Amino acid sequence: QAQMVQSGGGTAQPGGSLRLSCATSGFTWRTYCMGWFRQAPGKEREEVVHVDYDSTTSYLDAVKGRFTVSKDNDKKTLYLEMNNLKFEDTAVYYCAAAIRCDWLVDHGYWGQGTQVTVSS
Repeated sequence: QAQMVQSGGGTAQPGGSLRLSCATSGFTWRTYCMGWFRQAPGKEREEVVHVDYDSTTSYLDAVKGRFTVSKDNDKKTLYLEMNNLKFEDTAVYYCAAAIRCDWLVDHGYWGQGTQVTVSS
């Protein structure tokens, strides 16, 4: 059974940094597409970034140059390094995994979500 356990997040000031982790098990890590999503209060969920099995990435324009996704294949863990945080980055962040990147939303495994708050 697939498991996705998130950690990290919390509160940071504008311009600060946070790191999210997503430890996984129960599926063939190396063949899956992995992604990070977020949902802010009153807004729809949006994809922040995905990284395919071949390490190709696709970032939301709003986070390009500030967020970096990475994978540790030995630990089967996905990371999201968030730098130069802005108020509008405040949201609940979710990790997801699916056999195809376009399946993340409807057919993916999902983490439990973690709150990221950017506040002065």
